[in-house]
Amino acid sequence: MNTVVYPGTFDPITNGHTDLIERAARMFDRVIVAIAASPGKRPALGLDARIALAREVVSHLDNVEVMGFSGLLTEFLEAQQARIILRGLRAVSDFEYELQLANMNRAQAPDVESLFLTPEVQNSYISSTIVREIAHLGGDVSKLVHPRVVEALKAHYNT
Repeated sequence: MNTVVYPGTFDPITNGHTDLIERAARMFDRVIVAIAASPGKRPALGLDARIALAREVVSHLDNVEVMGFSGLLTEFLEAQQARIILRGLRAVSDFEYELQLANMNRAQAPDVESLFLTPEVQNSYISSTIVREIAHLGGDVSKLVHPRVVEALKAHYNT
């Protein structure tokens, strides 16, 4: 089975993430959206909330699973019997960081490959950080995220 793992914090999952997940679902037999606990990043939404939202957003895709994880990504890949990591590139500025991650993952697990996809143009400017900031300030994020994510952000920020 051809499996790809799409790791990230997904705080929250955006239309850009969903775009890449849907495209990966057409290319791979199995897509795992691996949501990192990332306590060092101090996510706005808890891990359980991020997992639940992602599951709801991708529920229309039969070959996509959502799982939480902590620890090394390469260990998660090994546990899932996966060798391919999917990462998104919104802009050239993302590439340097993503290349460093890809090389570090390859150093830890030489059989692991990284695959980079770019989002559709209309999603290329969306980031979870920007979505959180707009939502925190009471702005409209309905064109950037799934309706269920809009509800969760409104509840979280009491807007």
